[in-house]
Amino acid sequence: MALKASINSVDLAYEDHGIGMPVLLLHAFPLNHSMWDEQITALLNEQRYRLVAPDFRGFGESGINNDISTMDLFADDLAALMDALGMQQAVLCGLSMGGYAAFAFYHKYPHRVGGLILADTQAGADNEEVRATREKVALMAVQQGPDAVADLQLPRLITASTRANMPEVETRIRQMILAAQPSGIAAAARGMATRADFTAMLDTITCPTLVIAGEHDLPTPPAVAQAYAQRIPGAQFAVIPGAGHLSNLERPDAFQQLITTFLRSNF
Repeated sequence: MALKASINSVDLAYEDHGIGMPVLLLHAFPLNHSMWDEQITALLNEQRYRLVAPDFRGFGESGINNDISTMDLFADDLAALMDALGMQQAVLCGLSMGGYAAFAFYHKYPHRVGGLILADTQAGADNEEVRATREKVALMAVQQGPDAVADLQLPRLITASTRANMPEVETRIRQMILAAQPSGIAAAARGMATRADFTAMLDTITCPTLVIAGEHDLPTPPAVAQAYAQRIPGAQFAVIPGAGHLSNLERPDAFQQLITTFLRSNF
């Protein structure tokens, strides 16, 4: 059972485990904090990190009271959650939408970021075509429900090989999507569509940074991730073979090796 805190007039659910350097694990759209279960278990064995994995508003067990969940709103929620938990600074590990929130957080609160792990995400804003797709997803969530969203999203979230050979991964992802509130999916889709372009900020990032891409990621191809990684001073870049967009779920061992090595080296 997740813990809950009243954050910016909404009850946010989160997991909180371990003692040490705080690491915030920020989930993808339209999933929830349970996508990080394997990483939490593995990193707890290191016995040096405090692992906090929140559900963004409208996802998992978190409430929602807004029509558009901007990435700035997510960032403010994270800052308030850190305040509530007594955390001055944290490493942010964000995948896809979680990475968008991490960029927004760094833009607003750079002094509170000890490090960045940016997986299957990008710094740029959506183009018109992607914005139109976001609105389609938002309307689908409200009119047809999360199951229809899962049918639409799954082929882009994981590879055909994963769907064929690891059906339990697809089942788990679908269950996470079904746990989201339709209004939460719609609000986040519209929030992602309006997010800022943080490309110009890349050169100013000063904390240790790891950028990860799945080899077969469709929404964020490795070339896109590598291009922005090269703009961040001192950033490390890695591709996970065989993985699609949800690289931590499709290739958890490889993902875990990368983030554990990065955290050990820098914290």
